[in-house]
Amino acid sequence: MSGTLDSLLLVLLVITAVTVVVLEDLVAAAMVFSVYSLIMAVIWARLSAPDVALTEAAVGAGVTTVLFIITIYKTAGRPRARRGGRDEG
Repeated sequence: MSGTLDSLLLVLLVITAVTVVVLEDLVAAAMVFSVYSLIMAVIWARLSAPDVALTEAAVGAGVTTVLFIITIYKTAGRPRARRGGRDEG
Protein backbone atom coordinates (compact mmCIF):
# COMPACT_ATOMS: atom_id res chain seq x y z
CA MET A 1 0.00 0.00 0.00
CA SER A 2 2.79 2.44 0.80
CA GLY A 3 4.41 1.81 -2.59
CA THR A 4 1.19 2.92 -4.27
CA LEU A 5 1.08 6.13 -2.23
CA ASP A 6 4.73 6.84 -2.98
CA SER A 7 4.11 6.31 -6.68
CA LEU A 8 1.08 8.60 -6.59
CA LEU A 9 3.07 11.32 -4.83
CA LEU A 10 5.85 11.02 -7.40
CA VAL A 11 3.41 11.29 -10.31
CA LEU A 12 1.70 14.31 -8.71
CA LEU A 13 5.09 15.93 -8.11
CA VAL A 14 6.09 15.56 -11.75
CA ILE A 15 2.69 16.82 -12.96
CA THR A 16 2.88 19.93 -10.78
CA ALA A 17 6.47 20.62 -11.85
CA VAL A 18 5.57 20.43 -15.54
CA THR A 19 2.44 22.53 -14.96
CA VAL A 20 4.45 25.31 -13.30
CA VAL A 21 6.76 25.48 -16.29
CA VAL A 22 3.94 25.42 -18.87
CA LEU A 23 1.57 27.94 -17.27
CA GLU A 24 1.66 31.47 -18.65
CA ASP A 25 -0.36 33.04 -15.83
CA LEU A 26 2.18 33.87 -13.13
CA VAL A 27 -0.30 33.84 -10.25
CA ALA A 28 -1.55 30.40 -11.26
CA ALA A 29 2.06 29.20 -11.57
CA ALA A 30 2.80 30.48 -8.06
CA MET A 31 -0.24 28.62 -6.70
CA VAL A 32 0.76 25.38 -8.42
CA PHE A 33 4.30 25.85 -7.08
CA SER A 34 2.78 26.04 -3.60
CA VAL A 35 1.07 22.70 -4.21
CA TYR A 36 4.42 21.33 -5.41
CA SER A 37 6.00 22.41 -2.11
CA LEU A 38 3.21 20.79 -0.12
CA ILE A 39 3.69 17.52 -1.99
CA MET A 40 7.42 17.74 -1.29
CA ALA A 41 6.64 18.27 2.41
CA VAL A 42 4.55 15.09 2.43
CA ILE A 43 7.34 13.20 0.68
CA TRP A 44 9.89 14.41 3.25
CA ALA A 45 7.55 13.35 6.06
CA ARG A 46 7.20 9.89 4.49
CA LEU A 47 11.00 9.68 4.35
CA SER A 48 11.08 10.20 8.14
CA ALA A 49 12.54 13.69 7.92
CA PRO A 50 10.02 15.77 9.87
CA ASP A 51 12.35 18.73 10.30
CA VAL A 52 12.88 19.03 6.55
CA ALA A 53 9.14 18.50 5.96
CA LEU A 54 8.21 21.33 8.32
CA THR A 55 10.77 23.63 6.74
CA GLU A 56 9.53 22.79 3.25
CA ALA A 57 5.94 23.44 4.27
CA ALA A 58 6.72 26.73 5.99
CA VAL A 59 9.22 28.18 3.56
CA GLY A 60 8.23 26.51 0.30
CA ALA A 61 4.46 26.61 0.53
CA GLY A 62 4.15 29.59 2.85
CA VAL A 63 6.74 32.32 2.65
CA THR A 64 7.89 31.76 -0.92
CA THR A 65 4.35 31.72 -2.29
CA VAL A 66 3.49 34.95 -0.49
CA LEU A 67 6.66 36.62 -1.79
CA PHE A 68 5.91 35.43 -5.35
CA ILE A 69 2.36 36.80 -5.22
CA ILE A 70 3.47 40.15 -3.78
CA THR A 71 6.20 40.47 -6.41
CA ILE A 72 3.80 39.61 -9.24
CA TYR A 73 1.27 42.23 -8.14
CA LYS A 74 3.89 44.92 -7.53
CA THR A 75 5.47 44.46 -10.95
CA ALA A 76 2.25 43.95 -12.93
CA GLY A 77 1.36 47.64 -13.00
CA ARG A 78 4.65 48.84 -14.48
CA PRO A 79 4.69 49.73 -18.15
CA ARG A 80 6.82 47.59 -20.39
CA ALA A 81 9.77 49.16 -22.16
CA ARG A 82 9.08 50.10 -25.74
CA ARG A 83 11.07 48.86 -28.69
CA GLY A 84 13.52 51.78 -28.49
CA GLY A 85 14.11 51.15 -24.82
CA ARG A 86 12.71 54.54 -23.78
CA ASP A 87 9.35 55.43 -22.26
CA GLU A 88 7.66 58.41 -23.82
CA GLY A 89 5.32 60.63 -21.93
